[in-house]
Amino acid sequence: MLSDIIDVLADPVDGSPLSGADDFTRLVSESGHSYDVARQGYVTLADGSGLNHHGDSMAMVLARETFLSGGHFAPFVEAVTAGVHEALEDNDVPLQARPVILEVGAGTGYYLSHTLDDVADSRGVGLDVSVHAAKHLAKCHPRVGSVVADVWERLPLRDGSVDAITVVFAPRNAAEFHRVLTPGGQVIVLTAEQGHLDELREPLGILGVQEAKVERMMEKFDGLFDLVDADLVEFPMTLDRDSIAAQIGMSPSARHIGPEELASRLAALPPTMTVTARARLTRLAKVPRSPEDSPS
Repeated sequence: MLSDIIDVLADPVDGSPLSGADDFTRLVSESGHSYDVARQGYVTLADGSGLNHHGDSMAMVLARETFLSGGHFAPFVEAVTAGVHEALEDNDVPLQARPVILEVGAGTGYYLSHTLDDVADSRGVGLDVSVHAAKHLAKCHPRVGSVVADVWERLPLRDGSVDAITVVFAPRNAAEFHRVLTPGGQVIVLTAEQGHLDELREPLGILGVQEAKVERMMEKFDGLFDLVDADLVEFPMTLDRDSIAAQIGMSPSARHIGPEELASRLAALPPTMTVTARARLTRLAKVPRSPEDSPS
């Protein structure tokens, strides 16, 4: 719920603290701005210029929920949660401190809710640019606050308020991550590696993983974060046609293949296929920029 994370939220216009008003039907800032809380429980925190991206459509969100609920990416979920545990331990964050975990591009909240279940008394901020995703996020876990915002703009969070950030196949803003993390806080990033879903690429004509994707990410984080570790997470999945359709439907490829053409290509597949999931889990620690920004 938004009330659980109100102490970390900030006005996207000027960064001033937010508080709940009128039984949390609105969030108001010290500078006088007001943001209505939707009846589904999420809030849109934008600076007034409008969101630059619309994010996932309702169809993509439903496809994501269908695929992930099948447990096909369970090893990815476990790896991300383990990374959060390690990040909190590295930074000596006591659980009684009710650590704040931010997931950027949180989608339906599948990963974040699992992490919150595993990290006792933690609180979650689920941030996504898609209103459709935010509606699911708001009800994915009792300790999640759902926020619609654009990762490429100023994040609606107070400086040094977040203990760990997770990013699963989603965009990353290194400068903003550095600002909102506590001293010594870490970013846990899951990035698709070449070979991910390769068995589906030729028969379905879906997009491939770009070369040197992780290396380009590291260049953007250089000077702001230090590499803690990076591990390959790879495993086989046995998928039927419905699961494959859901996987394609939740991905960017859904925007490039028409429904009729996709249905035709899916019909030509065998009833089940063994498909490789392959991604890199990278942990990065915030580099201090000033004495007060150093871990105690």
